[in-house]
Amino acid sequence: MTDAGPVLVVTNLDDPTADVVISELHDREVPVVRLDSGDFPYALSVAATITSTGVEGTLSTPSRTADLAKVRSLYYRRPSGFAFPHLNDQDARFAVAQARYGLGGVLASLPDCRYVNHPHRIGDAEFEPSGLAAAASSGFRLPPTTITSDPDAARAFIKQHGPVIYKPLSAPLYRLDGISSTVKVAEVAADDIDEAVAGTAHLFQQRVDKTADVRVTVIGEQVFAVRIDSDLLDWRTAYDRLTYTVVPLPHGAAASLYAYLSHFGLVFGAFDFAIDREDRWWFLECNPSGQWYWLELETSLPMLAAMADLLERRSR
Repeated sequence: MTDAGPVLVVTNLDDPTADVVISELHDREVPVVRLDSGDFPYALSVAATITSTGVEGTLSTPSRTADLAKVRSLYYRRPSGFAFPHLNDQDARFAVAQARYGLGGVLASLPDCRYVNHPHRIGDAEFEPSGLAAAASSGFRLPPTTITSDPDAARAFIKQHGPVIYKPLSAPLYRLDGISSTVKVAEVAADDIDEAVAGTAHLFQQRVDKTADVRVTVIGEQVFAVRIDSDLLDWRTAYDRLTYTVVPLPHGAAASLYAYLSHFGLVFGAFDFAIDREDRWWFLECNPSGQWYWLELETSLPMLAAMADLLERRSR
C-alpha cells in the first residue's frame, strides 16, 4: 500500500452514506474510485494478473482507473447484483457466475488492502445462527432462541418462553400493492403457528421486556454507543418516533464487541441491543453492513471522521 493509493467504494448508485464518506475522503485529498458490480461489464472493466506478489492490473470506470496493486482500502457497502438482461436465461446464468467468481474474486484478493468489511466475511456474519453463536461465545447475554421448521417445536418453544417474537432470518423485499416492504419483527402466540411453518426455516426468540434499545457502532478502534428510546417493538419501523442519547458501554462490553468482530474478521459492525428493566443489555444482532451516519446527525458523534480515518489508514 502506498500513501497515494485509492480507496475503492463498492456500492449502488443510491447510497447517501457512501456519498458523505466519499466527500470526506475528497476533502482529505484521498483518491476514491466508486463502482457498482451491477455496472459490469458495460461501465466497469477489469484486467487483472495473478503474480507471485498477488493481484496486479487495473479496474476501470468511465471516469477513474484504479491500480489494483495499490488499493489502500475497500469500503464494501451494498452493491447491486450482476445482471445481463440482454442474454437468454442460460447464458445470463453463466455470465453472472463468471462475473461473481472473476471480478468478485479479484476484489476479494487485493494485496495489502484494508477491507471494511471483506465481502466474504460479511457473508459469513450475515447468517443469523452464526452471529448468535458467536455472540454467545463472546460473552453477550442472549434471549432464548430457536430456529425451526417444525410447527410442534415452535409451539412448544412459545409456550415455554413466551412472550415470543418472530424474526426473519434474512430480509428480502416483498412487493405489496407495488410498494417495497419487508417482513417485520412481530410477537407471535402458539395459536398463530400452523403447518405453514414446515415450509421453511423460522427464528423465534423470547421477547425482552425492554425499556430502550442501543445501537453500538464499532468503526476500527472507535466505539459509539447510542441509546434509542421509543415505544416500538422494532425501532426501525418509525424513525420519527425515536430519541437518542449517547451512553457508556457496560463493563466488559468492549472486549465482547471485539471478540465478536475478531471471530468473523470484521473491522466494522453495527450491533443492536435491548435494555431490560434491570438495565441489562441483551444482544439482538450485528449487521456487518449496517447504517450509521444518521446517528452522527442526531448526536454529533464523530463517526464520519472515524470511518474516513479507517479507510484512509490514518493512525491516531
